[in-house]
Order: sequence, then structure tokens, then C-alpha cells
Amino acid sequence: MTQLTPPAIVAPSAEMRVAILCVSYLVGATAFGPRRELWRGREAVAKVTTAMFDCIGGLIAVWIAGNVTQGNIHWMTYAALAVILGQMFPIWRVARGKQGGQGVAVAAGAFAVICWQAVVLDFGLWILVVWFWGFAAIGSLAAAAALPLLLYLLYAPGHAPPTVLSATALLVTALIVVKHRPNIERLLAGTEPRFSLRRPKE
Repeated sequence: MTQLTPPAIVAPSAEMRVAILCVSYLVGATAFGPRRELWRGREAVAKVTTAMFDCIGGLIAVWIAGNVTQGNIHWMTYAALAVILGQMFPIWRVARGKQGGQGVAVAAGAFAVICWQAVVLDFGLWILVVWFWGFAAIGSLAAAAALPLLLYLLYAPGHAPPTVLSATALLVTALIVVKHRPNIERLLAGTEPRFSLRRPKE
């Protein structure tokens, strides 16, 4: 069961707070996975590999925040938001007019440290949606929409989670939807590429 922050825990110092936010952002902004341009002709491999590394990045950032603050859920949540923003809006890519990531995988890793049960169910939802509809973007949007509810129900069953966690989950959901705008436009136009989880027929 997910542990709540004990009331006796003292909030981190100002220096520690700045360090948590900066380190988390930089972890998210770092290109962990080999990006797609390195995998020409193997788009599916590139997507899976990059997603795995981004997920690990989110997990590391929040794990570090939890360890240095003795499990303070507020600062673990801030670290989760910072690492997600870093992946979505890496300053050295944005400054060159390039796009960041869409935040799905890094969010999964970040929130897995806070409530792994919610992330496991969310991943199951993603698989089901992609299996039946054949679009990774629809699966990502469905998982993003379900995340706040799953965290609310599973973080501390029978009790409402901290407001900061619920608010951050809602904000992350909104950001993921915004970052998927090109995918939504392609879905409406019928030009979004499919991402099948089923074995091709021989």
C-alpha cells in the first residue's frame, strides 16, 4: 500500500527544493533514449526504446526526490511535474525551434514511484485501447485521461490523496492532450499511422 507522508517530516530546505526541481527538469530534458533519427527504417523500435528510457528518467527523478525528502509526497509530486516538463519542453531543443516529447512515458515512470498500482492499471488501459483501435495516440490520450481518477482511487484507498497530487495529475493530463494536438488532427483527417500490437498475419 502506498505510504502517506508522515506529519513529523520536516519540509526540505530552500536549497534542497531548488535542487530537486532543477535536477528533475534536467533529467527530463536529457535525451535518454536513442532518438528516432538514429533508427531510420525502424520506427517501432525507436518509439519503444525511447519510451523505455524516458520512463526510467521519470522514475529516477521522483525516486531521488523521495529519498532526499524522506518520502515527502508534495516534493515527489513537484519532482514528477518538473521531470515531465523537462521532457516536454527541453530548453536546448525549444531554443532551436524543435519539439520536446509528449510526456506519456516519462509521466508513467514518475507516477509509478508515487502509486505504481495506478500506473499498472493505466498501462493495461493503454494496451487494451491500442489493441482494439490500433492507434498509440488514442491509447495515450485514454491513459492520460484516466490517470487522475486512478491516482485518486488508488493512492490511499478510502482517503482523498493530497490536493497537490490530484491537481498535478490533472495538469499533466491537460499537457499531454495539448502535446498530442498533431496526432488528434491526423486522427480526424484519417492520416494517423497505426501502431498494431497484434502479430502480422503471414
